[in-house]
Amino acid sequence: MRELVVDMFSTVDGYGGGGPRPKAYWGYEGPGLFDWIHGQLEQEHVTLMGAETYRRMAEIVATGDDPTFPRMTELPKVVFSKSLRLPLAWANTTLVDEPLETAVPRLKAMEDGLPMRTIGSPSLVRSLFTLGLVDRVRVMLFPMIHGAEGEEPVFAELPALDLDLATTTVIDDRLVLLDYRVAGDQPPE
Repeated sequence: MRELVVDMFSTVDGYGGGGPRPKAYWGYEGPGLFDWIHGQLEQEHVTLMGAETYRRMAEIVATGDDPTFPRMTELPKVVFSKSLRLPLAWANTTLVDEPLETAVPRLKAMEDGLPMRTIGSPSLVRSLFTLGLVDRVRVMLFPMIHGAEGEEPVFAELPALDLDLATTTVIDDRLVLLDYRVAGDQPPE
């Protein structure tokens, strides 16, 4: 059974975007964070995303010069959409227009398949959690509170879940990665 991991970047109070510092990584980029990101890209996996994230990422990768972009293009990607049409511009991307409740369990059941991870795609992530399809959630906590200025709460509209802490990692003495297994799930064999 393939594992499905959801990665979320969040302020301490649970916001995923905007707020008082709307720049990338809220201005907390650094060698440790970039090493973690590069390490994740080195691992073989399939990236799952929704249509809006696909559109944004495909454009960024096509026009940017970040050293991670060739690897992002090389990795297999699955985009769930009823609005996108073939051919897709970003190489190694499969378009799936069937319902998540049938497509994702079929993908997870592939014995010899790579682990799956999400990128962005808040509505896709909410649906995956609601359908009980997430095995692990990794939350990268950034040391700030957005409070009243917060935008895009990352945990809003998710079902209630019990999580079992698997590991914690401190990155750059500032960021904390919390890696949880959704309670009741067993590690893949």
